[in-house]
Amino acid sequence: MTTPASAAPPFGRALCAMITPFSADGGLDLDGAQRLADHLVSQGCDGLVLSGTTGESPTTTDAEKAALVEAVREAVGGRASIVTGIGTFDTRHTVELALEAEKAGADGVLVVSPYYSKPPQDALEEHFRTVADASGLPLTLYDIPGRTGTRIEPETLIRLAEHPRIVAVKDCSYDFLGAQKVLSRTDLAYYAGCDEHNLALYAVGGAGYISTVANVVPDRLRAVLDAFEAGDTPVSARLQQRATPLIELMMSAGLPGTVTAKALLNELGLPAGPVRAPLRPAGRAAVDGLLAAYEELTAG
Repeated sequence: MTTPASAAPPFGRALCAMITPFSADGGLDLDGAQRLADHLVSQGCDGLVLSGTTGESPTTTDAEKAALVEAVREAVGGRASIVTGIGTFDTRHTVELALEAEKAGADGVLVVSPYYSKPPQDALEEHFRTVADASGLPLTLYDIPGRTGTRIEPETLIRLAEHPRIVAVKDCSYDFLGAQKVLSRTDLAYYAGCDEHNLALYAVGGAGYISTVANVVPDRLRAVLDAFEAGDTPVSARLQQRATPLIELMMSAGLPGTVTAKALLNELGLPAGPVRAPLRPAGRAAVDGLLAAYEELTAG
């Protein structure tokens, strides 16, 4: 998509990859989702990404995904953008979910590479174009080869950027050079999908972040971007560095981010509830470590 260089990011800059709250019996907690969404937006989130990796999309039904969008839209109104994950390993099913997301009131959709089947790049490109053609919603492409088994190669992204409804990328490729290559040749809004890259990608022209860690410290992560926008690079760097211990424990200490985010939210008295199998809750030692890192970050 070609847009003016000065255009604002399509979904805001500070986006949270929101967990999906469940009740004690494992059912969808829509009231909790509304309360959490309102809290996150009030603490600085420009947008909420629902039903992504952190939102346990593989274990929620199509009906639950649509209900979640409707509930969160009711809670936040026009105060924040809502992007919802619709990616599956089946093009036809993904198209159906795109249409349901549009009906439910989403502002955009997050589309992951089809997993397990590992399509080649030409088939991958056709998949994304088919989904983009199916509804009026703008697409964020989700490049996370560590989970899908298939990279969206930079040249593929450059071609896909020509589609008027393909507007953004959530980048979990760990290919910083590849990201900069796409940034230099397209107007795609590039969102860091790995919290350790939030500032680095923003500094080279990224749009912002889609963050799991923002579930628990939305204001602290937003402050990193705000300081950089204000021209205070040393402060933004220090704020990113201060968040690093919590980022590491939540994202790189052996437990999925969904598990660590829900563990902390439950400790903080915010809506979260259990994870759905096959995920399992964090043990007490892990929870204590997470809580200590959270308290150190938020103490000053």
